[in-house]
Amino acid sequence: MQQALPFRTKIQLGIYSLINPFVRLLIRLGLTPNMVTTIGLVLNIGVALIFIMGAQQGNRGDFSYVGWAGALVLFAGLFDMLDGQVARLGKMSSLYGALFDSVLDRYSELIMFLGICYYLIAHHYFFGSLFAFIALIGSMMVSYTRARSEGLGIENKGGLMQRPERVITIGVSALACGFLAPVLGPDFKVFIPGIPVHIFETMSIFTLPLTIMAFMTNITAYNRLIDAKKALSQKEKPSSFPNTLMLTFLILASTVSQSMAANAVSDDLQQDKTKLVFPTPRNVPNQLFYLQRDPNPNTIICALNLKNGQLDKHDPVRVFWIRYTEQSQQKELSYIQRTFAYGIKARALSNEEYELNFVSYKKFPLRLVKSERDSGYYVYANVNQKKVILRRLYLHIEGGTMWVPNVKYIQVEGINASTGESTVERIMV
Repeated sequence: MQQALPFRTKIQLGIYSLINPFVRLLIRLGLTPNMVTTIGLVLNIGVALIFIMGAQQGNRGDFSYVGWAGALVLFAGLFDMLDGQVARLGKMSSLYGALFDSVLDRYSELIMFLGICYYLIAHHYFFGSLFAFIALIGSMMVSYTRARSEGLGIENKGGLMQRPERVITIGVSALACGFLAPVLGPDFKVFIPGIPVHIFETMSIFTLPLTIMAFMTNITAYNRLIDAKKALSQKEKPSSFPNTLMLTFLILASTVSQSMAANAVSDDLQQDKTKLVFPTPRNVPNQLFYLQRDPNPNTIICALNLKNGQLDKHDPVRVFWIRYTEQSQQKELSYIQRTFAYGIKARALSNEEYELNFVSYKKFPLRLVKSERDSGYYVYANVNQKKVILRRLYLHIEGGTMWVPNVKYIQVEGINASTGESTVERIMV
């Protein structure tokens, strides 16, 4: 049964289907992802200028500047999606492009909040400007905790107030304020008997969502900090390994050692292959096999380690990420990942044959062998009394927790070395 996509992902894919024709037009016009990112920054500078003009030229009852700024916020936010799609569809992804996008996104958000705070202060919306500034702090910390966590080898993307949600909240509330102001009137206020001040006014259409965002962004940043703390605590335990994928691989390895001795998987399991859609690594030079687990599309690649066209006999296998959630960029393993989780140790058995072991579990041996037929190298695994040329390892997880996932089965995909036919072997947990 195919795994249901999260609601946020469905919305994102729906927007992509609408903007992809425009994206292809931009590619034909010769625009690069960095150009599109720069256009987004320029538009957010325009947002700040509109708010500043409203502060200087408008009066407290003139909300037209707020409305126009909100419309431009939404238009500028569209370019946050366009730059990534231009990179993907135009095959122009790069590590520097990802960095450039992140840096300019931060500048765009800071400049936008500069205009908002200036406008609110100029028209004496003290509490509104205070919560806008708190929302600015939270927005920066949401982005910073993710970036710092990933720098430590931890994926940390959760929360309710990520950048798209922030852009929509600000843009829609500002546009609604400008649109409804002529209907409500500039002096519209709501009073409650017994309370000496009004609890709602026309500007509250804009400032109330900002207040909610001030709380939610900081709560999101705090939750990410707690998640990072738990992950780092697991890394620092000698008996624990640093990553969810590694922990599930330990379950895989221990299950393999038991199931290979007692249980063979029935042939009908080959017909019941996983229907979850995962990216398939394409055109990866010297790829041997790759490892995936749901629900994370990021993929571990194991490839031949060649130096000057020759196999490095001391370190024959190179292990690295393809980060499909980050514009499909390649990324080296961190020191901790390489040393305790996904790294591979090799031991020479002969001149052209090596025994391979994942550092996280040394009882699941693989063999790297040079073929006499085509001089290529292949990795072999013995699974369910079959010798398989390994192409893919897949872990199917249903429920459990982040650190104790409920692994239902492990799937080994490749070529049956005896028959030459494709094979899928499952080990039920």
